[in-house]
Amino acid sequence: MNVGFISTRLAGNDGVSLETAKWANVLKRMGHNVFYCAGELDKDSPPGALIPEMHFDYPENTWIRARSYGTTTPHPDLYARIDALKNAIKPPLEVFINEYGIDLIIPQNIFAVPLQLSLGLALTDIIKATNIPTISHEHDYYWERAAYESNCVGDMLDMAFPPDLPSIRHAVISSVAQRSLKQRRGIDATVVPNVFDFETPAPVLDDYNADFREAIGVGEDDFLILEPVRIIRRKGIELAIEAIRRLDDPRCKFILTHGDDLEQDYLAELQAQASAAQVDMRLVADRIGSSRKTVGGQKVYRLWDAYLHADFVMYPSLYEGFGNALLETVYFKRPMLVNHYIVYTADIGPLGFDFIELNGVVTNDAVAQLRDWLDHPQAWQAAVEKNYQLALAHFSYSVLERLLAELIAS
Repeated sequence: MNVGFISTRLAGNDGVSLETAKWANVLKRMGHNVFYCAGELDKDSPPGALIPEMHFDYPENTWIRARSYGTTTPHPDLYARIDALKNAIKPPLEVFINEYGIDLIIPQNIFAVPLQLSLGLALTDIIKATNIPTISHEHDYYWERAAYESNCVGDMLDMAFPPDLPSIRHAVISSVAQRSLKQRRGIDATVVPNVFDFETPAPVLDDYNADFREAIGVGEDDFLILEPVRIIRRKGIELAIEAIRRLDDPRCKFILTHGDDLEQDYLAELQAQASAAQVDMRLVADRIGSSRKTVGGQKVYRLWDAYLHADFVMYPSLYEGFGNALLETVYFKRPMLVNHYIVYTADIGPLGFDFIELNGVVTNDAVAQLRDWLDHPQAWQAAVEKNYQLALAHFSYSVLERLLAELIAS
């Protein structure tokens, strides 16, 4: 079949884009053709259509979003402008579907988080009119986020986020989301967890990435403690700083990797906390990209290159839809500290993974184990091997292929 992925953005290192790429790889492995349609695409994306009006930061959508949430009183022009943008998006979307002979569409989080109301409404109209087979991949829902609690677009949210139509199958990334959707909307969904290509061995150090530590000013005898996440409050980065403070070891270098969607006030708070705690924290987003390249005479590395040099990975998130960085850490066989966020507690932890665990606070026991694992790498070798085998069984491409085959057959 010709499968069309549709989203606001399919580019960069955000969780939706990364997971879409995995689905695309597996569908191609199954013999299907893959096409992309979004408001932002990478240069090396599959063929498809770039429709700027679909982006969540398209100026008209930014105006709409600012007036849809945080108030129950609509601006006089709000509904007309939502409709006008919807009508601007529909024709190029229909052209994409027809031009590439799309047999199955896979909206990526469009129907879950209403960052782009007009896009969700436009695509709902198209599906309703054509009955085109659809697998809606829903990563997290608007009712799970405080920012959307107060709004003046409730009827639109009820209709299209997500829509309940005969030709749509809903795929959610956790049992928590599955229960939430059923309770809130009466809609059944299939749990399709985030996955990684655990059947393929991880890359290794090579001539390009061998100097990553040197490039970011971390010595060979230092401990490179990695937090490979965006700098937003729900990532709980303050817990990592507190754990490193309590280690009281100048060899610890705390490396933050992501500069996209950065919350500046939160970063300022973290920098103040790290300074007061005498924690050497560094943001190296300018040295990490989606591909290896040279910019301004400086080498840019992939995130994977950073994992290969990490002595330890911090993942103290307060909330995650699933947890891509967790799977990446397991893939690269690195030890990790993880906080008990809801999906971890429900779907991941019970499988028996061996991480240092927090329950919202940094404990003396967690710090003691962290110190032991940093000083004695042999102490965590059995843990990372066990974690890899568990992930191979539960979160591999083979698991995704089986679930996608079942969804397509339905």
